[in-house]
Amino acid sequence: MAALYISEDDVRSLMDMEKSILITHKVFKEIASGRVMNAPRQRVRAPGVMLHTMSAANEYLNYVGWKAYTTTKESARFHVAIYDQESGEMRALIEADFLGQLRTGAASAVATEFMARPDSKVVGLFGSGLQARTQLQAICMTRKIDFVQVYSRNYENCSRFAEEMTELCDVEVSACHTPDETAAEKDIVICATTAKAPLFDGRVLDEGTHLNVVGSNHRSRREIDRTTIKRADVIVCDDIEQCKIEAGDFMQPVDDGITDWRLMHNLSEIVAERETGRATDDQVTLFKSVGIAAEDVAMGVQVYEYALQEGLGVDLPF
Repeated sequence: MAALYISEDDVRSLMDMEKSILITHKVFKEIASGRVMNAPRQRVRAPGVMLHTMSAANEYLNYVGWKAYTTTKESARFHVAIYDQESGEMRALIEADFLGQLRTGAASAVATEFMARPDSKVVGLFGSGLQARTQLQAICMTRKIDFVQVYSRNYENCSRFAEEMTELCDVEVSACHTPDETAAEKDIVICATTAKAPLFDGRVLDEGTHLNVVGSNHRSRREIDRTTIKRADVIVCDDIEQCKIEAGDFMQPVDDGITDWRLMHNLSEIVAERETGRATDDQVTLFKSVGIAAEDVAMGVQVYEYALQEGLGVDLPF
């Protein structure tokens, strides 16, 4: 049986956020059951390019797979491959830029379902790129959002993004001039940037705020400050072991004794209801996502199955 090559256009026609949230919820439930093995991201450099690789065995799906992508100053290129667990044969090679945007947003949606107050209505969003787009889509599917303020360094881009997302999410989205105003008086704060330094002063956060911090997966980058971490009553990671390697938001605060890895929980524990994502309405809760391969493999398997049903993709010669 030939492997399928599935393009970005095919992925966009087959997958959406609603499907992605269901897939991702299942992934974290199965991680808790022990039927997933996840290998953290590895990086190698050459002049002008970096290659990032990560892999997972999703036993509950009978597939193993990997995600690999290159980053240069100009662009990033993403692929996911899945293999049949029994035969070891490749079943699909998938262009995975949009897929990654969906799965990152979906992980935040799952965390928000368990960690944000049920009556959350107001969102502060940092970032106006592709990841910010799917983050906001996901949250609007998880809570009944009334109003969003968005901040990015380029106000013109931010205003354009606000107009687009107002129409896409059917909610009022307004460009904001200052970072602290974006974070203040919000039920949910989303950080989806490439920032190397904290975006706002953690003192402005209201009690009861939930944060999804997703932009950084490198030890040299930070989106939140020490105060935010100190104020967080509950800290949840998509994968603590991977965060130990690449969550720059936590590296120095852990070294300084502001928090401790042992105080954090994996999202799988929250989904399996072994731990509580929020105990009271006034708690500040924080979800840190660096992105794990188990999500990519699960999404890839579903894309492959949809592609077979719809007759999409082209056969590879092996």
